[in-house]
Amino acid sequence: MVLDNLGSSLRGTLDDLRGKSRLSEEDIEDIVKEIQRSLLQADVDVGLVQELSDNIESRALDEEPPAGTTPRDWVLRIVYEELVELVGESTDLPLEEQTIMLAGLYGSGKTTTAAKMAWWFSTKGLRPAIIQTDTDRPGAYDQSKEMADRAEVDFYGDPDEDDPVEIARAGLEATQDADVRIVDTAGRDGLNQELIDQIERIEQEVNPDRNLLVLDAAMGQSAKSQAADFEASIGIDGVVITKLDGTAKGGGALAAVNETDSTIAFLGSGETVKDIERFEPSGFISRLLGMGDLKQLTERVERAMEETGEDEDDWDPEDMMEGPFTLKDMRKQMQTMNNMGPLDQVMDMIPGLGGGLMDQLPDDAMDVTQERMQDFDVIMDSMTEEELENPRVVGQSRTERIAQGAGKPKERVRELLEQHRQMEQMLKQFQGMGDGDMERMMKQMQQQGGGGGGGMGGMGGPGGPFG
Repeated sequence: MVLDNLGSSLRGTLDDLRGKSRLSEEDIEDIVKEIQRSLLQADVDVGLVQELSDNIESRALDEEPPAGTTPRDWVLRIVYEELVELVGESTDLPLEEQTIMLAGLYGSGKTTTAAKMAWWFSTKGLRPAIIQTDTDRPGAYDQSKEMADRAEVDFYGDPDEDDPVEIARAGLEATQDADVRIVDTAGRDGLNQELIDQIERIEQEVNPDRNLLVLDAAMGQSAKSQAADFEASIGIDGVVITKLDGTAKGGGALAAVNETDSTIAFLGSGETVKDIERFEPSGFISRLLGMGDLKQLTERVERAMEETGEDEDDWDPEDMMEGPFTLKDMRKQMQTMNNMGPLDQVMDMIPGLGGGLMDQLPDDAMDVTQERMQDFDVIMDSMTEEELENPRVVGQSRTERIAQGAGKPKERVRELLEQHRQMEQMLKQFQGMGDGDMERMMKQMQQQGGGGGGGMGGMGGPGGPFG
C-alpha cells in the first residue's frame, strides 16, 4: 500500500481516541503534533504540513460534531476531508480521441508508464498506441516495444532514426487509426536546456492535448523543484506518480502537484502493465486511513472476473450460489483474486480489512498467503476429477497420494481441504439470503473491523491462507 508508514501512523494516532466522549485542547494538540510528524516523515513539504495541521486543529476545536458522532470518528472525518483537499482533484482524462505527451527525468518510469496507460485506456474500449521518441537511452526502443507487446497495444518507434522530432512526425502518421496516442520522450539526470529544447520541439510537432509529468515517488521533496521546472518549460496538465510500492517517501511527490497547479492522473506500482490505477482522491485517502476503497475494489473485481472467465467460458461464478461448491470453483476464486493484483493492495481496498488489520499482520503475511495459494493450485493439479468435484472423498490414503504427486506436505493438502470446507460453509450462509440480510451482514462486518476470520469467506480462519 502506498505511503504505508504514513497510513499506519495516522491510524495509530486516531485509535488513541477510542472510548473518549470528549476531546480536550491538549488531546487535539497531541493529535496534530503526531499528524505533523507522520507527514514530515513521509516527506510532505513543511509549508503544506503546517497549513494542513492548522486547518485540522481549528476545525477540531471550533466545529461541533454531529449528534451521535464519536470524537474519533469526527476527527477522522476532518483528517479525511483535509487530506483529500491537500492531494487535490484527479486529472481530467476524457475517454475520447487525444494525444498525451509524457515528460520526466531518467529513471522516473516514463516508458513503463506509457505501456501501463495504454493498457488502461484499452480496458475502457479505446484503441491506444505508443510512440517512442527516446533516441538517447540505449535500449529505450526495445524496452518500449516489449512493454507495448505485453499491453497488446499498437507501437511505433524507429531505432535507426536519430531525430526524435522526425520519429514523432512519422509516428503520428503510422498511428492515425489509434484513439489515444501516448508519446514517450527522453529523460536526463537533470532538467537541462538540451532536454527542454528537445521536449519543446516534440511538443510543437505532436501538439498534445495533455502533458503529463512522470515522477518517481522516491524523489521526496526534490520532486517539488522538478515539477516547477517542467511546468515553466512546457506546462504540466497532470502528474503520474510511479513506484509507490517501494517507498514511504511518496508524500513529496504527492505534494509536488501543488507546484504545477495541476492534478494527479495515475498511480503506478509494480512492473506489470496492469499495475496502474486512476487517481481518485477520496478512495486514495480512504485506503490511507484504513477505510477501504470500494470503487477501486469493484473495478478490480469486474476486470478479474472477466479475465478468469476468458480462461474457461463455461464457468459462471453465479453457479456457486446454486449448486455444490467444488474445488474447481475454489480454484476459480483463487484465480480471480490473483488477477486482482497483490493481496496487500486488495486487502487495503476492503473496508474493515485493510488499514488497522493489516498493521497487526506480520510483514510477510501477504507473501506467505500468496505462497500458500500457489501450493493449493499445485495440489489440485494432482487430484482426480472425482476429488475436485467432491473433496469429501479424500481420506488418509488419497491425501498421501496427492501430497506425493504434488511434492507438498500432507499438512498442506489438509489445509486445502479445510479451506474448502470453510468457504463452503460461508457460501451456504449466503445462499437464500435476501438483500436486507446481506446489507445487515456487511454493516456488521464493517463494525467488527472486517469480521476477522470470516470476512473473506474463511480466508483468515484457522487453517486458511491467513491463518
